[in-house]
Amino acid sequence: MLILSKDDIKKVFSMKEAIEAVKQAFSIYSQGKSVVPLRININVPKYQGQTLYMPSYVDELDSGGVKIVSVFPGNIEKGMTSVQAAMVLVSEETGEVCSIMDGTCLTQLRTGAAQGAAIDILARKDSKVGALFGTGGQAAAQLEAMLTVRNLERVYVFDINKQRANEFAERMQNELADFGAEIIADAGVEKVLPLADVITAVTTSKRPVFDGRLVKEGAHVNGVGAYTPDMQEIDEYLVKRADRVYVDSKEAVLSEAGDFIIPMKNGAIDSGRINGELGEVISGKIPGRQSEKEITLFKTVGIAVQDVVTAHKIYTKALEHGIGIKIQF
Repeated sequence: MLILSKDDIKKVFSMKEAIEAVKQAFSIYSQGKSVVPLRININVPKYQGQTLYMPSYVDELDSGGVKIVSVFPGNIEKGMTSVQAAMVLVSEETGEVCSIMDGTCLTQLRTGAAQGAAIDILARKDSKVGALFGTGGQAAAQLEAMLTVRNLERVYVFDINKQRANEFAERMQNELADFGAEIIADAGVEKVLPLADVITAVTTSKRPVFDGRLVKEGAHVNGVGAYTPDMQEIDEYLVKRADRVYVDSKEAVLSEAGDFIIPMKNGAIDSGRINGELGEVISGKIPGRQSEKEITLFKTVGIAVQDVVTAHKIYTKALEHGIGIKIQF
C-alpha cells in the first residue's frame, strides 16, 4: 500500500494535469462508464459540519475507491482548512487497497480542476477579468485553476471576512506570481462584478453571495461551494437568466444543490433548466457555448468519479517517480 502525503501529491501532479483528469472523469461519467452512487452525507450538528462518504468504480481504469471528506466551516476560525479528507484507492483487479492519500489536497485539486475544466470549455477565450467569492480552504486551488486555463489580468476576491480576503489576496499574489495576474481584495462588488468575464463562487453560504443582475453579457459563472439542499450561492435570477446551464451530474445536482432545488420548490424553474452535463459537452454529445454573448453557468457538487480518476493518475505517477511510503498490514 502506498501512502501519499500532500507534499508527495504536489511533487508529481500539477493543476494542468488535474484539469485533464477531471475532463476524462466527467466524460466517463456522462457516458455511463462508471459506478457512482450518491454520496452519504452525515450531519454533525454539534459542530455545524458534515462528513461525506463518496464511493466510485471506473471499469476502464480497473480502479475504485472511497473518499471520506468532512466539511466543517468553523475550522477556518481555528486556523484549519474547512475541508478535511482521506482517499482510499482500490485496485479492482485484486480488490486490495493500493493507496491511501491526502484527500484534502486531492479534493482541492479536483474541485479546482472541475471549474477549471468548465472555464476551459465554456468561457470566452478572451476572458481577462475574474471574480472569486470565498477565500477558504478550497479557494487557492480554484484561483490557480482559473489562471491555468485563461490568461486573466486581474482577479477580484471577496469574502464575508474582509481581513481574510486581504490576507488571501496578498498570499496568492506571491504564490501565483508566475501567472502575472493582479489579485485584488476589498473592492466593491457592485463596481467590479460587471467587469468580470469569469465568476466562481466557492462558499458554504445559505444565501446568494452576489446579485445575478450584475453579471455581464458573455460571462461564465461557476457555482462550486453549495452542496446541500439548503445552501445557495447563485441567485434565482441568474439561474433563470443564463443562456446555457451545465452540471457535473444532473442526478446529483437535482438531489443536493440548493442553487437549483430552492428555485424549483419556488416554481421559478424546473429540471429542464439544465442543458446537460459537462461530460456530454466534452464527448461531443451536446454543444457548449454558441456565441460570445451567451452567459454560461456551470454547477458542480462533486462526484466520486473525479476522485477515483484523479487519485489513480496520482498513484500511477507516484509509482513511476518512486514517491511515497510503502506499508503492508
